[in-house]
Amino acid sequence: MNPTTCARGSRPPAPRRARTGVAVAAAVLWGLTLVSCAWLAYLVLVVIVSAVTEGASAGGFLLWCALIVAGAVGALTALAFAPRVRRLAPESRLLLLGALACPAPTVLAACTWAGLT
Repeated sequence: MNPTTCARGSRPPAPRRARTGVAVAAAVLWGLTLVSCAWLAYLVLVVIVSAVTEGASAGGFLLWCALIVAGAVGALTALAFAPRVRRLAPESRLLLLGALACPAPTVLAACTWAGLT
């Protein structure tokens, strides 16, 4: 048996660096994403309720919204489980996924809030 292998294997793991800046940035991005998605979900609910009260069918609209959300969740999940992304530190992984998830709902929510759509 090689004595250096045994000695190297018995060392405690190196302490992790504090990455509070990355964690705060990830939290801000995900917070902004969740607030935007909540606003968009509220708008979808309002459209569905108003369509149902007027007697119109809201099934097609609801189906499109569900398909868009399912596609976005599927794409982010596939990226989160990609081998190179899984090797990242958890804070970096959350920052990367938050940076990819944030722009679309945030821009759409801002456009609906400002009345641009």
